[in-house]
Amino acid sequence: MKMTGGVQSCCVALLFALTSVSAVQRLNSINDLKEINFGQAVPRHILLLLYWFADTVDIDGNDDIWLNFDPNRGDYGAHHYGNFEGLLDPLPQGNRYRYYTVGNLYQDAPLELPPYVVRSQREYVGRNRDRIIIRVREQNRGRMARIDRVYITQHQHHQGSYDPEHTYQITINLLRQIREFSVGQNQQQLLHLRNRYGSNADVSHIRNTWGDLSGLGLLLFIVIQERYTSNQHNRQNQRNNNLMACILLGLLFLFVLAFLNQSGK
Repeated sequence: MKMTGGVQSCCVALLFALTSVSAVQRLNSINDLKEINFGQAVPRHILLLLYWFADTVDIDGNDDIWLNFDPNRGDYGAHHYGNFEGLLDPLPQGNRYRYYTVGNLYQDAPLELPPYVVRSQREYVGRNRDRIIIRVREQNRGRMARIDRVYITQHQHHQGSYDPEHTYQITINLLRQIREFSVGQNQQQLLHLRNRYGSNADVSHIRNTWGDLSGLGLLLFIVIQERYTSNQHNRQNQRNNNLMACILLGLLFLFVLAFLNQSGK
């Protein structure tokens, strides 16, 4: 069947729209967060930036996220992000949307990130790479702007862009879960969170070590340390399985050899 020029143009436009949609992975829970390879492929310090962000923005009962600082002023190292490389979805047409990045340590900022975020990023190799990208719908003057997309990513200094392989969308559900860890030194709440996520963390030790940031310490333990321990356990199991397979093959070889010797007599 031959298509008319108009139909063909529509099909081409539809194909372009489908192929231009961002393929960024969505993280919807703490369990999703645990699947990310923090510490190697992704700097673990970005979790501190995400923890700060989740605790800083306002989230209402309708699951709307409201911006309570001014990215146009450069608060928290924020600035406009043009998405020229097509890392994220194109901005909706007809509405006042903009992308911003947050977390540049070397940008003059009227409002600065807390010391635990700044210190952690300055003390590791490849520092000042962690970023949060937000998509903001600008409101009328005098009203807070609403955030409808949140991403974590890392800046590639040598390319002047962000890493598409390690950019993740953070859902409102995950932000709410992270906010629950902003509990300070309240041991009962820490124990509740530890048990809720099936952790074996020593809450007393975390409280003594992290003080007012005990919730953050517990979050890092659950997301990074337990995943690392689990991976070590899985690797040990794999080594044990490989060893057992070698032993069985050796026994089988000896059995066959003995059988052949017996048959040759």
